[in-house]
Formats: sequence, structure tokens, C-alpha cells
Amino acid sequence: MKLESLDKGYTYHIYNRGINGENIFTNDENKKYFLRLMDKYLTDKCAVYSYCLMNNHFHILIRVDAEEDMITQSLSNLFNAYAKAFNKATNRTGSLFEKHFKRIRIEDEDYQRKLIVYIHMNPKLHFDKDFENFKYSSYQTFLSNKKTKVEREEVIELFGGRDNFVFIHKNKKDLINEKYTLE
Repeated sequence: MKLESLDKGYTYHIYNRGINGENIFTNDENKKYFLRLMDKYLTDKCAVYSYCLMNNHFHILIRVDAEEDMITQSLSNLFNAYAKAFNKATNRTGSLFEKHFKRIRIEDEDYQRKLIVYIHMNPKLHFDKDFENFKYSSYQTFLSNKKTKVEREEVIELFGGRDNFVFIHKNKKDLINEKYTLE
């Protein structure tokens, strides 16, 4: 299977899950560590638009700001560093993630908006949890004034303002009923 290239200037949905559907995050510290690694490996190579870390999978929406070989290596370093630390902490060996991370190029703003909402709603879609207060999603970042490396202003502008961002998220019941094949 040929993997889609990660071309500079384009937006991509990056996602993966644990091998055999196993959990890749077993506690809050795992998720915090993954976010620190994201900051370490991705900050200067891409813009992060949204993310959500579920127990057995993750979603990240990024715009690539570096050359393909640099961003590919950075993502590989992120996932390898996390897998090694997770395996050591849980006394396991072998692959943590399913094959290569998946990537889909996003070329349509409407689809990008829907994808941001889908990523944020993952806790509701998969576990019927309150997506608005889920700690390991970027949703709260857009409602906060705290310093962040997530592209808050750009995303809020994409939705036509903060009020509209919140309104669209709260009224996207159709996402729950639609069959998304993003995973």
C-alpha cells in the first residue's frame, strides 16, 4: 500500500489506533506524555488544528509547514518515542500501533470544519462521554484564552467566530448518526 505523501502547505488528518484494537493510553500520564511529545516533535514543523486522544486511538489535524522528509521523520519520532516509553512503562514488547499512521489530505474547508468537529466529538461518538469537558481533546483550547500552540485563531476564523464554533459543535447531532469512515 502506497502511503499518501505529506506535502508542505497542505492539511492532513493523521490518525492511528492500537494494534489489535488494544489501548495505547492507559492513564492520564500517558496522554500528557503524548501531548508533550507532540509539542517536542511537531511544533516547528506543522500547525496543529485539532486533536483528540482516546484510549485506543488518536486523531490529529495538522497543516504541514516543513518538507515531507522532515515532517514524516518528526511524526515517526513522535510515535516511536511514545511506543518505547509506553512499552517500558507497561512491561510489554512489540508494536503498539497498527502499521503506519494513516493520513488523509484535506483540500476542502467544509470537510476540514466537519473533521474538526468529528475529532472533538470522538468521546461522545465512541463512549457517550461529554466531549465539551473531555481533557484530552483540543476543544477546550478554543474556548480558553490560555497560551496554546494549537492554531486557535485560524480555526475560530474557519468557523466564523467563537460563538459559531461552539454552536456548530453543540448542534452536530448528525455526526452521531452518520457513518464516518475516518478510522
